[in-house]
Amino acid sequence: MTLAVILKQVPDVVEELAIAPSGTDLDRDSVSYVVNEFDEHALEEALLLREATGEDVVVVGVDTTGELDQALYTALAKGAQRAVKLVGDFEGSWLSTRALAGLLAPVIRELSPRLVLTGVQAPDDLDGQLAPTLGALLDWPHTGVVVGTELADGVVRVRKELWGGIMLDLELATPAVLGIQAARATPRYVPVGRVRQAMRESTIEEVEVETPVESAPKLSRLRAPEAAGRAEMLTGSPSDVAERILEILRARGLY
Repeated sequence: MTLAVILKQVPDVVEELAIAPSGTDLDRDSVSYVVNEFDEHALEEALLLREATGEDVVVVGVDTTGELDQALYTALAKGAQRAVKLVGDFEGSWLSTRALAGLLAPVIRELSPRLVLTGVQAPDDLDGQLAPTLGALLDWPHTGVVVGTELADGVVRVRKELWGGIMLDLELATPAVLGIQAARATPRYVPVGRVRQAMRESTIEEVEVETPVESAPKLSRLRAPEAAGRAEMLTGSPSDVAERILEILRARGLY
């Protein structure tokens, strides 16, 4: 049996993001891409399940950036057995979650995995809809915000985080789709040497797909956040800080 993990590349938000002259997209020439942090946790959870059950792990991604190979080889170096890359004419396009799910669903169905694991959300849209949309398209059970899994005969036992630190234990029939919020362990580090070894010894399978007609909602304008004020750092003794807070509140008519 197989565990499928969806990997998505997103702009590295640690770096400064510039807007393209068109005003409707990022300056893609200056963007650095990284694997979505939540997808890293999905991969780690799949690898932990593999260690417990012996099931193969296949990583799948849509190559919208032209730079997905590094992420797939890294996943292979960490312990995945297969890597599948969906390729097409994606230049200059940003695919919505719905479009990504539409491309992935037929490939996932052909792989016939026991589980599909993907990050609970991604920072480029924050909609958290990839896992539920995949579940709907595949007609498989789905749950999200998952922080623990266990495979048993014909079912997956899942720990799901609710509000206020409340945990919910569920049991889903497989195949199922899970949106992973956090793996049971920190995503493992892999040395560069092992990644290079994976590049020499492994092959990434390519699947040609057609670009969806409606790839994403149309953007009218992107704007950088505007500075609307500033922070005043209060220093001194606790009594000095308290007095300054009172002065600020009185000046604004709040005290």
